[in-house]
Amino acid sequence: MAFEVTFELKESDLEYFRNVMRESKSDAKSLSEAEILANAKILSEDVKTDVPEFVSDRIKKLGTLVAMIEDSEWKIPDEARADVLSALAYFSDPEDLVPDHIPVLGFLDDAIMIELVVEELKDDIEAFLEFCKYRTREEGRHGDADVTRDEWLDSKRKELHSRMRNRRSGRSGGRSGFRSVF
Repeated sequence: MAFEVTFELKESDLEYFRNVMRESKSDAKSLSEAEILANAKILSEDVKTDVPEFVSDRIKKLGTLVAMIEDSEWKIPDEARADVLSALAYFSDPEDLVPDHIPVLGFLDDAIMIELVVEELKDDIEAFLEFCKYRTREEGRHGDADVTRDEWLDSKRKELHSRMRNRRSGRSGGRSGFRSVF
């Protein structure tokens, strides 16, 4: 039998998580981009068993964030890159809010933080996933030989990066969000 648990994070709760993110961002300054990515990969690989499904479902989302940084054809814009790396830096500390070695609850704070980060980066994630689908779809086509792979990827990438910038500026103009820590 399954049941649903829901809770509401008030502004003071969000501020608590913002402070935790700021602190982890500051602590992670000593880490290289490669170390941050490696730590996120380790977490997502290690957390495949012995955790509740609601945790494992969220941990899987770290893979998308890592892919956004590592995908050389996506060429993530600098501002978005910094935001994603800041978000991933939180997951470099196994002794975060709730230490990861505590059964079941150890990854609860990670799941909450991932949910908050994914919500804030949803436009960026959506654009990246659209780019990946486009790339896969177009790779199978044998169209105009005068247009190179780099050219059609560049065109789509520019379109999606522009949409990301527009949505970022639209959000910062009216909505208070979690992104303020980035």
